[in-house]
Formats: sequence, structure tokens, C-alpha cells
Amino acid sequence: MEKSTNRKSVTWLANLGMAFTALIWGFAFVVVKDSVDAVPPVYMLAFRFTIAFVGLSLVFCRRLVKVTGSDLVCGGFLGFWLFISYFFQTVGIQYTTAGKNAFLTTIYVVIVPFLHWAVNKKKPDRYCVVAAFLAVAGIGLLSLQGDMTVNIGDVLTIVCGFGYAFHMIYIDKYTETHDPVILTVLQIGTAALISWLAAPLFDGGFPAAVFAWKHLSGMLYLGLGSTMVAFLLQNVCQKYTTPTQASLFLSLESVFGVFFSLLFLGEYLTMRMAAGCVLIFMAIIMAETKFSFLKRRRE
Repeated sequence: MEKSTNRKSVTWLANLGMAFTALIWGFAFVVVKDSVDAVPPVYMLAFRFTIAFVGLSLVFCRRLVKVTGSDLVCGGFLGFWLFISYFFQTVGIQYTTAGKNAFLTTIYVVIVPFLHWAVNKKKPDRYCVVAAFLAVAGIGLLSLQGDMTVNIGDVLTIVCGFGYAFHMIYIDKYTETHDPVILTVLQIGTAALISWLAAPLFDGGFPAAVFAWKHLSGMLYLGLGSTMVAFLLQNVCQKYTTPTQASLFLSLESVFGVFFSLLFLGEYLTMRMAAGCVLIFMAIIMAETKFSFLKRRRE
């Protein structure tokens, strides 16, 4: 009984860590919107991943001495999916609306339970599956503004959603046998390397404007907060929860994104967006509690 209680407490702490990760990413929407005109998207990825890699390497230099060949392979594979996800999201947003980009990215919430079943042989319960679809409906209300046509940007963003799903599933798989901190450092280092190789091909020359304090401070937030801290939290916390629950808590990113947009960008909240937030919160409550409190009342 005591072990079960402790396990539940650890899971709750892990899910709270995921929610905090979503908060950090939600504020990143404001930072990216403020910087993307001066710093091209793939260079932005290169800067944020490099800053995070340097920061993590300095903090965890002693752990990195213990890196094995298996760590390098697994961390490199995670870094590949991390880059794929961010790259297709970043390129896709240039050809579609921000709302559709945000919505289609979060299809990982629906993909993750079934992909987790296929890859890790762990069948999701019906509450988590229903919650996943409920969360996507909520994100749709938050993000979509009426343009339901499909273009190349939408297709690229869907690829990004699959990338995030694979990334989350393999985090769950690899953290069972590998140090999540080492995996975090290696995957971010891999993503940084690929970004620097891809940036000149897609964005052209080096953006000197990044050294203006306004944009440099933005890159520092994306690197240290949105990448270093957020992915470290995700990798460590996901070891103690399921990919399905993790994806639902991370979907709060869209709610926090709306909140910070209201606060800092002067945007406004509609009834439709409020309904979307309610659906996302309902989805998380359903997945986390299985509505057990209602069952107890009936009994």
C-alpha cells in the first residue's frame, strides 16, 4: 500500500514537471514571435540547441565522462527526431497560419497512445484514448480560426507532429535503461549539429542581428529555458509517468501560449478559446483520475 502511494506521488510530481515544461514552452511563443523577423528559423534552432548543449555540458560534465556507445546511439537517435520535429514545425509555419501550425503539431497527443502500444507493447486504457481526442478538440478550438483548407505548410506540420510522437515514445523506451540526463545532453547536441549544417542551406548567411540585446536575450531564453531546462525536465519526468499522460500535460503548452499572448502581446480571449481551455483541462483530469472520484460517490 505504501509503495503504491509513493508511486502515485512520484507520478504526480512528474506530471507537474511536465506541466511546468508546457508553461516554459508556452512563453516561448511570445519570444519566437518577437525574434523570428531578425533571426531566421533554422538559425534560431541552431542557437537555442547550442546554448542548451553548452549549458548542460557545463552543469553535468562529470556525468558525461560515463557516456557509453549505447548512450551515443540512443541520444543521437532522439536528437534526430528532435531536429525533425522542430524543423518541420518551423518550416511549416511559413506556409500556413500560426493557429493551424499549433493545432496540427499537437496531433502527437492522439498519436502517442497508439504508437506507445505499437513500439513498447503497452496498451493505453480507454480513458487516456478518449482524453487524447478531447485534448485535440480543445486545441482546435484554441487555435483554428476557420480556414480548414490543406496546404503544404499543413502537411509539413503534420510530419512535425509525428516527429514529436516518435521522440516521446523513444524517450520512454530509452530512459528505462539509460541516464535521462545524459540522453538529454546528447540529443540536444545532435540537434544543434544538424541545425548548424542545415541553417546555411535553408536560411542563407549568418544573421548578425542576433547580437542585438533584444534578440540575444530571446535566444538565451529559448536556449536555457525552453530547451535546456524544459527538455531536461521532460526526459527526467517522463521516466516516472507514461507517454500518454506526458503528452496530455504537455498539451497545456497551447493554453499557456494563449495566456502569455494575452498578457504580453495584447491578444484577446474569445468564448471559443475559453471552451478549448476547458476541454484540455477536462482531458487531463480524465486521464489522471479516470473519474475515480465519481465512482466513489456512487458507491
